[in-house]
Amino acid sequence: MIDFLAEKVNLPHFIKEEIKDWIKSVIASYDYELGDLSYLFCDDDYIIEINRQYLQHDYYTDIITFDYCTGKVISGDLVISLDTVRSNSEMFNTSYETELKRVVIHGVLHLLGFKDSTVEEKDQMRAEENKALSLLSTFH
Repeated sequence: MIDFLAEKVNLPHFIKEEIKDWIKSVIASYDYELGDLSYLFCDDDYIIEINRQYLQHDYYTDIITFDYCTGKVISGDLVISLDTVRSNSEMFNTSYETELKRVVIHGVLHLLGFKDSTVEEKDQMRAEENKALSLLSTFH
């Protein structure tokens, strides 16, 4: 099951059933199965409080992923700051919608085991994001 929730922001208009189908397809493409995913879209004030409270980090971020996976079942809570996604889309000169979709799947890729701490891991993560984004066009 995939849930989309919003805290202090409106749910983005393009977060619909085809996004759920896309996420399920990406998970299946790695031979994993969907458990429970919950996306919470919020603002910067909310995500920094989550970052401080749960991770003891005192900075803004676009996504925080809480991993509840067991074996080959992908489950987690994903908290996404729409403010940071918007500023990142401007910084990277991409559309807000594309950047948000990238962040949505970025969290799933973390749950699938991909990391982004080193340059090599970041390059691999970006390649996996691009691969997943290319699948999205089949769901429209």
